[in-house]
Amino acid sequence: MSDAVDRVAFEVIDLQSAASAPDQVLLAIDTALGTSVALGAAGRVVQATSADPLRHAEAIGGMLAGLFEAAGVSPSEVTGVVVGIGPGPFTGLRVGIAAAHAFALGRGVPLLPLQGHEAVALEVLERGASAGVRVIQDAKRRELFVTEYRGLDWAGVPERAVDPHLVPRDRLEPTAADVWPERIPAGRLVELASRRLAAGHGFESDRAVYLRAPDVAQPGAPKRVST
Repeated sequence: MSDAVDRVAFEVIDLQSAASAPDQVLLAIDTALGTSVALGAAGRVVQATSADPLRHAEAIGGMLAGLFEAAGVSPSEVTGVVVGIGPGPFTGLRVGIAAAHAFALGRGVPLLPLQGHEAVALEVLERGASAGVRVIQDAKRRELFVTEYRGLDWAGVPERAVDPHLVPRDRLEPTAADVWPERIPAGRLVELASRRLAAGHGFESDRAVYLRAPDVAQPGAPKRVST
C-alpha cells in the first residue's frame, strides 16, 4: 500500500440530521484541500481523509476502496455522487471532479456538485454560530479564497451571503466569524446533499470554481519564421 493511502484516517459519523431515505446511498469526493471522501447510507456516514495535501491522484483510488470496505457497502449500491467543486487549486480540484464524473457515469447515477466551503460552514453553524461564518482558504500567490454565509435556511442548508472570491492576504481584515479549514469535510457534503434532495433544493453547476487561470497555460501557436 502506498504512503498516500497509509496516511488515511477513517471515521464513522452518526448524523441523525443527515438521515437519508432508506434506498439512498451517497458517495462524496473532494480534493480542494487535501483529499476527503465519504459514504452515507441510512443516516450513517463513513468518512476518510488523507493527511497529504498534494498526492490526490495517488491516494483517491485506495481511499475509495477502503471506504466501501469500511462502510460495508457495494459500489453498485450508490445512488448519487456528491462532488466538491471548490473553490480550490486547478491541479487538486480536477482530480476529484474527474473521479466523481467517472464514478457517476460508470454507475449511471446523478452527479451532485456542491461548493466545499458550504460543508465547512455547516459544521460551524450547527455548533451554534450566530453571527454567520466566513470560510477562508489559502489560495497561494499571497491570496485567499473567501466565502461568507449568513446562517442556515429552513432546510438546514447554509445561505451564502457573499460568493467565493479572491482576497489578497495582506488586505484581509480578521473577524470573529473567520474559519480556516484544514480540509473539506466530505461527510458534511453527504449531509448537505441529503438535505438538498429532501427539500427539493438544486445543486451547483459541475464547473470547477478556480477563480483564476491555472499556473500552467496552454502553449500558443508556433511563431512563423520568415525567410
